[in-house]
Amino acid sequence: MTDTHALPVSYSAEVAAAKAAGKPVVALESTIITHGMPYPGNLEMAESVEAIIRSEGAVPATIAVIKGQLHIGLDREELHALAQASDAMKLSRADLAFAISEGRTGATTVAATMIAAARAGIHVFATGGIGGVHRKAEESFDISADLEELSRTPVIVVCAGAKAILDVPKTLEVLETKGVPVVTLGQDDFPAFWSRSSGLKSPLRLDSADRIAAFQRAREAFGIAGGMLIGNPVPEKNEIPSAEMEGYISEALARADAKGIVGKAVTPFLLGSIFEITEGRSLTTNIALVENNARLAGKIAVALAQSA
Repeated sequence: MTDTHALPVSYSAEVAAAKAAGKPVVALESTIITHGMPYPGNLEMAESVEAIIRSEGAVPATIAVIKGQLHIGLDREELHALAQASDAMKLSRADLAFAISEGRTGATTVAATMIAAARAGIHVFATGGIGGVHRKAEESFDISADLEELSRTPVIVVCAGAKAILDVPKTLEVLETKGVPVVTLGQDDFPAFWSRSSGLKSPLRLDSADRIAAFQRAREAFGIAGGMLIGNPVPEKNEIPSAEMEGYISEALARADAKGIVGKAVTPFLLGSIFEITEGRSLTTNIALVENNARLAGKIAVALAQSA
């Protein structure tokens, strides 16, 4: 099914059928596939996450740009091809339309996925961790577009917190300034990606998908614009405690400084370095938290559909 509007949009058969039937849909980003982990582990993770969402009664919609066309949902062949792509762009708000206009292939970050999901009428999005304020941002001014997108685009983003390689306190401050509700599921501390706790108190706490859906419906009743961030702690059995993780992050940051890594290259470089330093343990945790987020996002999407 292809959108007839000027923007070249293609819905997978599964997503098109779900939209037509009014079934709940969960958006998924694609940079975690192209830039987050190597093949074939990335493909196995993507297929597992989609299966988890289906098991919760929702339909997964992995979002990407393929040869200039925005895809809302990927079929099996498209997902396999993307998992093996070596030259996919990393797309955010600034270059999403560029990739489409130039006929390029690119994977969507949190910000770009939110834009595409909102346009497609998808209200819930599962990811790993959001971008935010980078460490030493007072020198580099490196702040992810994800934060601005959360303030303007009406999508619930389920994550395991801000990536711990960031300055998490400053990230929470920016979200507060922009009026983005930050909710942690089932605990008072905001999570830190690989770790269940960042040591920082979460602005808000809710203990079920139903309560999150009710909160969103109240926001809609007020006409409050923008998204909502849900912090979903990684399962305890899979976490790397924050005190231990900080040592690994410090070593990875030192490597990035030594190599002069800047801009969009910073996050994938740091994640790759941490993978090496932890001998793969960080990737195992990363996969567990993404799957955990997909499960919660599916529940939220179903709860929203039931409360409509």
